[in-house]
Amino acid sequence: MIYIIRHGQTEMNNRKVLQGRSNYPLNEVGIAQAMEAAEKLKNIRFDRVYSSPLKRAIQTAKLVAPSVEPVIEDRLIEMDYGPYEGADLNRLPPEIITFFRDFVHNPAPDGMEQLSSVVGRVGAFLDEIRDMEGNILVSAHAISMKAMLEFLTPGSKGAYWSKYIGNCAVYVVQNRYGSFDVPLELQ
Repeated sequence: MIYIIRHGQTEMNNRKVLQGRSNYPLNEVGIAQAMEAAEKLKNIRFDRVYSSPLKRAIQTAKLVAPSVEPVIEDRLIEMDYGPYEGADLNRLPPEIITFFRDFVHNPAPDGMEQLSSVVGRVGAFLDEIRDMEGNILVSAHAISMKAMLEFLTPGSKGAYWSKYIGNCAVYVVQNRYGSFDVPLELQ
């Protein structure tokens, strides 16, 4: 089984800032969220743990699976927001609002990484772990996680792009015989 988790809250999440690849640690709320996720997953013995290279994802992975050292996987990093990184989510430029309203039909504004690039890199990572046995934890970010869910559910037609994924949300994916089942959100 593959367990995909979004990192816990950071101060930038709390302030409603487009964080992207900025490297902020978890705040107290984020640590509590990761500990709550660890409690939910306490009966799972993780054989492997992969994490984005950003502090918040690494901290989340270590809190959820403290007995397994996370392997840093650069392809799990958050989308590159380019010149929009650090933008106030309450006062976004019109081109970002248009993009966020309909990810499927609107390309990312100039200077930002395109969603197809995010799907391509996280998909290549998932293809590499597709045949691995045991329980695998993958610690990532909102957009990189949505990209994984899109990759794992080709018939979704972009449904995951507009889905809200909260801090420390977990999706579970069965990987059997080189194929993936549809991801399910762990409640």
